Amino acid sequence: MRAAFHEDLDAIFTDLTSVCELVSVAVRDATTSLLEARNDLAEQVIDKDVEIDDARERIEENALELLGLQSPVAGDLRVVVAALRMISDLERMGDLSVHVAKIARLRTPNKAVPELAQPTIAKMAEIAQQMVERTCEILRTRDVSAAQDLVADDDEMDQLRRKSFAELLGQDWTHGVEPAVDVALLGRYYERIADHAVTVANRVVFVVTGETPADS
Repeated sequence: MRAAFHEDLDAIFTDLTSVCELVSVAVRDATTSLLEARNDLAEQVIDKDVEIDDARERIEENALELLGLQSPVAGDLRVVVAALRMISDLERMGDLSVHVAKIARLRTPNKAVPELAQPTIAKMAEIAQQMVERTCEILRTRDVSAAQDLVADDDEMDQLRRKSFAELLGQDWTHGVEPAVDVALLGRYYERIADHAVTVANRVVFVVTGETPADS
C-alpha cells in the first residue's frame, strides 16, 4: 500500500512537470507571436490553454483523492499540499501567456511593441522563458540548489521592469497612449510569469526540506 502510495506521489510530480512543459511552449509561442506579429501562433496559444486547464483539474482530482484515501502525514502531506498550490501557479503562467498572445492578436498585422521598447520586452520574454524551462527541470529533479538559484533571475526581471517604465515615461516615447498601455501590460505579464516560476521553485524546496523559503 505505501509503495503504491509513493508511486502515486511521484506520478503527481511527473504530471506537474508535463504541465510545466506545456507552459514553456505557451510562453515561447506567445512571445514569437508578439515579436513577429504571428497571428497563427497567437491563436494557437489561446486555443491550447484548455490543455493546461484540463491538466489542472486532473492533478487536483488525483491529489484530493490521495488526501481522502491515504491520509498522508508529514513529508507525504507536504507533497500533496504543495502540488495543489503548484498546479495553480502553473495554470496562472499559462493564462499570462494567453494574455500576451491576445495583445499580439489584437495588434496584428502590426507589431504590438514599438521599436524603442522591443529590446527590453524581448529580454524580459527571454528571461521568463528561461525561468520556466529551469522550473520544469527543478520539478523533474527536485534540485533544491537549482530552485534557490532561480531567485537571481527574478531580480534581473525586476530591473528590466523598472527600465521598461523609464522608457514609457521618457522623452523619447512618441508612440502614444495605446502602445504604452500594451507595453506596460506586457511587462507585467512577463514579470508575473517569473514570479510564479520562483513560487513553484520555492514550493519544491518546501517539499524536499520542509522549510519555507523567505521569497515564497
